Amino acid sequence: MRILHTSDWHLGQHFMGKSRQAEHQALVDWLLGAVDAHAVDAVLIAGDIFDTGAPPSYARELYSQLVVRLHSAGVALLLLGGNHDSVATLGESRAMLACLSTTVVAAVGKPEDQLVVLPARGGKGEPGCIVCAVPFVRPRDVMQSQAGQSAHDKQLSMQAALQGYYEAVVQAGRARQAELHITLGRTVPLIATGHLTTVGASSNESVREIYVGALEAFPTSAFPPVDYVALGHIHKPQKVGGLAHIRYCGSPIPLGFDEAKQTKEVLLVDLDASGLQAVTPLEVPRFQPLLSVSGNLDALAQAIASAAAQGSAEKPVWLEVTVMEDDYVSDLPARVSAITQGLPVEVLRVRRQRGTAAAALVQEALETLDELSPHDVFAKRLAQEDLSPELHAALDQRYREVLKSLTEDAV
Repeated sequence: MRILHTSDWHLGQHFMGKSRQAEHQALVDWLLGAVDAHAVDAVLIAGDIFDTGAPPSYARELYSQLVVRLHSAGVALLLLGGNHDSVATLGESRAMLACLSTTVVAAVGKPEDQLVVLPARGGKGEPGCIVCAVPFVRPRDVMQSQAGQSAHDKQLSMQAALQGYYEAVVQAGRARQAELHITLGRTVPLIATGHLTTVGASSNESVREIYVGALEAFPTSAFPPVDYVALGHIHKPQKVGGLAHIRYCGSPIPLGFDEAKQTKEVLLVDLDASGLQAVTPLEVPRFQPLLSVSGNLDALAQAIASAAAQGSAEKPVWLEVTVMEDDYVSDLPARVSAITQGLPVEVLRVRRQRGTAAAALVQEALETLDELSPHDVFAKRLAQEDLSPELHAALDQRYREVLKSLTEDAV
């Protein structure tokens, strides 16, 4: 049994004024080719199929296209709800999609209702894998709030409730596994899913900081023993806790500039009667050049020129430009525009970041703040500005007057 594990597609994402429609269409086309080339039996999307609860029509069209094309190829599809997904939106077409070899698990239910048996490719219905299909879990799904609980108590309660739910679902999965063993005379592998943050997972800024209620990270050791755990929510592909069988596949396209340098991938998961055999990363092509460059104005010209080499007139590079200058530059957007003139790039965001002088000031202030008076802090900050002696003296005098006034009022 070979499963293609992917997650966090975020269909319908509107990225700094840019639609990702063309990228997602290219992703669907590429995925269908990969499924055929690698003889995939089933595709599993572990949450955040859509970017919002009310996705635009083109996103729904891509969703339907994926379902129909996989069904035509004889490949089963399992879709799990994520924290970006609307339970109602995913659930509205659930019965219809079931006729197209697609199972939608939008929300948490009874443990036995979370079991999905994925068939081997070809539509003959031969069981290939049992999935304990757990989507994004909301606190109300597994626990009730209690008055007087501290934040720490709520976190411990949520962790215990979620762990108990996983154990119940996996127990139901083992019962189904035993039934199939009697019928088939062989062991059908058992896997689990999740859309959450686990202890030790490396995140990034484009991941919305919604975990599982008050639970910031679910301990890896709290997952019951299964052959494989297919996770979503974290956009960077990674093993969890160094364990080969617990994986985030990551998002298939970069969803923020902080992901621009990541290698995006899907995972080919091979299972048989003895359990997990192999997990093979399959690199996803970059369908839209996306880069972040930084430096002072002198260095940026070369950095942007290098970035432009990855673009073309038909597909310019989307750029984030971070200007690192200690001095204030009033016409920064105009200067960046002049640098990019005639190059196959589109600047989507310009940021300004203080350089080493300001950083040194902050560090010094943090280290010795308890030893400094308010005026000392103001004086050190004022010293970093390029001001005339007269203006410097006037600001210092004015600060002394305001500080004295506040002190007298307090008395």
